[in-house]
Amino acid sequence: MQSDRAADTVIFNGRIATQDSRRSFATAVAVRSGHFVAVGDDSEALDYKGPETKMIDVNGRTVVPGLGDSHTHFIREGLNYNLELRWDGLRSLAEAMRRLREQAQRTPVPQWIRVIGGWSEFQFEERRVPSPEELTLAAPSTPVFITHYYHDAILNRAALEAIGYGKDTPAPVGGEIQRGKDGDPTGLLVARSNALIIYSNLAKGPKLERADQVNSTFQYMHELNRFGLTSVIDGAGGSQFYPQDYSVISELARNGQLTVRTAYNLYPQRAGHELEDFELWSKMTKYGEGDDFYRMNGAGELLVASAADFENFMEPRPVLPPTMEKELGDVASLLVKNRWPFQLHATYDESISRFLDVFEEVNDKTPFAGLRWFFVHAETISDRNLERVRKLGGGIGVQDRMAFQGEHFMARYGEEMTKRSPPVARMIEMGIPVGGGSDATRVSRYDPWVVIYWLVTGKTVGGTQLYPSANRLSRMEALRLITANNAWFSNEEGKKGSIEVGKLADLAVLSLDYFEVPEEQIKDIESMLTVVGGKAVYAAGEFSKLSPPSVPVSPTWSPVAGFKA
Repeated sequence: MQSDRAADTVIFNGRIATQDSRRSFATAVAVRSGHFVAVGDDSEALDYKGPETKMIDVNGRTVVPGLGDSHTHFIREGLNYNLELRWDGLRSLAEAMRRLREQAQRTPVPQWIRVIGGWSEFQFEERRVPSPEELTLAAPSTPVFITHYYHDAILNRAALEAIGYGKDTPAPVGGEIQRGKDGDPTGLLVARSNALIIYSNLAKGPKLERADQVNSTFQYMHELNRFGLTSVIDGAGGSQFYPQDYSVISELARNGQLTVRTAYNLYPQRAGHELEDFELWSKMTKYGEGDDFYRMNGAGELLVASAADFENFMEPRPVLPPTMEKELGDVASLLVKNRWPFQLHATYDESISRFLDVFEEVNDKTPFAGLRWFFVHAETISDRNLERVRKLGGGIGVQDRMAFQGEHFMARYGEEMTKRSPPVARMIEMGIPVGGGSDATRVSRYDPWVVIYWLVTGKTVGGTQLYPSANRLSRMEALRLITANNAWFSNEEGKKGSIEVGKLADLAVLSLDYFEVPEEQIKDIESMLTVVGGKAVYAAGEFSKLSPPSVPVSPTWSPVAGFKA
């Protein structure tokens, strides 16, 4: 092989699920300048071996395209990851509380202990949440703030004091401060029509210094790479202001330090001023601005505050205000006119019907004409509205929130409604673009293998069967939802999502054979070697020598430093 045609890297002796249109398998790939230049059997890839080519024998392991998340909150979590104690995947509340007690010993004043999503009481053998009294016993002087879905937050006595809640504190609109017989807050804050009581109080806690936010984002990227994630679509989120809260990831992108490709969306934070924000942003940036590692992907997940159909399955479905149609219509018209793709948080079919009324009216005046747009979540969407989505050329991003909240959904809406919450198989059957994701981290984990486990088995993390076989996916199609399919949602089908010649060289070498292991082991899969643009960004086990240098966690008291995966 002439040196100017030689590959930088050849990966061989694998079982490579390419996720091309034929769902074909290969055994080897060759990579040059960050792209695949050969995909086939070992002999084909070895033809690209040169004197400087790095040769990686994957020892028969299963290899998949770099995994993607069609809807997550990567940027916000990156700024906060080092502050959080994670209970993801723990099997008992006793172990969770042991970690909390241990963290309390090293958390300095005035810092808090925060457990923010990624867990369910049904994953614990005790099948329950901790009480405020247990938190106070575990951490008498360190504030502890634990979120439980979007339904409530559990605080110890020190946290109540830190946020200034006492006997005379009035409850905010849409929230309840649970009180004892003496009138004092017990430590349980319950969300009703919105989650303001939870997240406005969480925001009162100390934030990381700028340097630690950079480190936190590094640590979070490393954690995502550990599971084989190489791409995300960031749905923005509450308290994620543009451009200030994007400065850390923008800096990392400018310095070429990202290991997770990020397509980001813009989400207005000022209720009643959303149109003004989008008008301003359309002058500051444009759709597609950036590169293959960091690029602007449009608007959403929320477009106007009045369209927020709050997904608290432990409370009745909210009814959106009558002002929603006018406000959403104005913003959607601007976005379509400026050719900005958009996504919209949409949980309930009743809300989706009204959203589609607006979009159809906008389309009549200013045709969407192939503009990429999609709903995220869509747990109770009807066949009628699926047809309307298809007709407007939209897609749907589904997330594994039901894997964490399915038991509560079933208790409120019953088994029949639960069977198609959401109707993923029907969406695919109708030819609607469907992508998979996590919506991490305030409810779900960021682990893509839990998403796949949910799609394949139809079960919650607590083992409850939600879906019949008709609404479950084969392993191949479930994998496709977080690889090839997801590229549609960032308009990058020609660049990534599958292992094909000419595409970006992103892949993951798996710890277990995804196609053969028992279903219950799917959620235990990790990556042994994650490659982004042809470069190893994470490596473990027999590939450890390929691992990039580790970055020490800061601050040193961070739970991430104390509880390394």
